[in-house]
Amino acid sequence: MIGVKRILVPVDFSAISERVCRVAAEAAKARGTKIWLIHVAEPEPEFVGYEPGPDVVRHQVASELRNEHRQLQELADRTAALGVEVTPLLIQGSTVETILEQADHHAVELIVMATHGRSGVGAVWAGSVAARVIGHSTRPVLLVRIPDRPSPA
Repeated sequence: MIGVKRILVPVDFSAISERVCRVAAEAAKARGTKIWLIHVAEPEPEFVGYEPGPDVVRHQVASELRNEHRQLQELADRTAALGVEVTPLLIQGSTVETILEQADHHAVELIVMATHGRSGVGAVWAGSVAARVIGHSTRPVLLVRIPDRPSPA
């Protein structure tokens, strides 16, 4: 991680997002590295026969985006409090493609993201975002493994 000055951290607001941010902040703090936190929101729903969609749906989507923006800003503030520079990004789109596009756009040198540690059929069935990012990324990806269930004591 020597020389890494830009890190992209995709988050989904699950319980593991906080831990992934702490790991990225620890890696970034000693090096003056900048972190971009990215949350990829669902794209706008498309409706046949409607231009922007019915009002009720537009209001619901807007409400969800405001909530996601608030959550992202709060996570960015907590991460910045660890002593690193953080820029939050909320972008609508396809998750994997958007992560990779933003990694290119911001010329990041490392992507830090979570994995539940699923393997075998579970990982294939779930279509893991982490696995797809690794498979298509041109830069290193650091996975923070968070098991689905606690280890026995």
